[in-house]
Amino acid sequence: MSSILLAVLLGAAAVEASPAVSARQSITALSTTQIDYFTPYTYYASAGYCTAAQTIAWDCGTNCAANPDFEPVASGGNGDSVQYWFVGFDPSLDTVIVSHQGTDPSEIMPLITDADFFLTNLDSTLFPGISSSIEVHNGFADAQADTATDVLAAVQTTMTKYGTSSVTMVGHSLGAAITLLDSVYLPLWLPAGTTFQTVGYGLPRVGNQAFANYVDANVHLTHINNEEDPIPICPGMFLDFVHPAGEVHIQDSGEWAACPGQDNPSSQCIVGDVPYIWDGDESDHDGPYNGVEMGC
Repeated sequence: MSSILLAVLLGAAAVEASPAVSARQSITALSTTQIDYFTPYTYYASAGYCTAAQTIAWDCGTNCAANPDFEPVASGGNGDSVQYWFVGFDPSLDTVIVSHQGTDPSEIMPLITDADFFLTNLDSTLFPGISSSIEVHNGFADAQADTATDVLAAVQTTMTKYGTSSVTMVGHSLGAAITLLDSVYLPLWLPAGTTFQTVGYGLPRVGNQAFANYVDANVHLTHINNEEDPIPICPGMFLDFVHPAGEVHIQDSGEWAACPGQDNPSSQCIVGDVPYIWDGDESDHDGPYNGVEMGC
């Protein structure tokens, strides 16, 4: 992760937990079985970094080989002005998979997308009926809008083709932010009775308190962060950005801790473990997540 991206995305040197926030429930360790549950989704998130040509052919090395029965339906993006994405069906999990590329420091456009931010309302055309009190990072909103209708069409096609009513959305870094916005967007357009799950890795803060509250009420989200990764503490809470609940924090010991609430300040969770930007380690951003390093 580029240090330039980090400094600009943060917007200031320190990101500290609000003193008004407290650990509201007990923190629990995930079992090996619970950790292993996420592994197929981790590989799908990592495959998001592969080119559209690779994912539509499902020929992307280890990431594709980890889920060999996956049936790709659509892919897109150019890895520069538009993040790579793909949609398809996993018969073992019986779910549509939607994956978005994360931030690749070798490409300048994603860095600009990450860096140029302020809070803005969601596009009412894409997000009809969403309250104007909900605000999100403008760069993340623009990146999601670039692929929103194509992703929706691909999901609809996949659901019809394979007769499934389950949709799982995954992504890492910027891809996790796009995926979280997809998690608000897609349910507005898909049939009642569709079930949704979102798994994000190295997720930066995406929106304000109203957005976090909406996600908590409407999205089945797990966001996993690794050790001293500084990206999940960006942008700062002093800029009115708030993480939704659903955090799982991988500690230095390798334990995966389920951290209840929004921006849990415990030292077992990311806000407490990395209270300031200089406490972070950029090399933790790509993993490993149960042995999986993000990238293609």
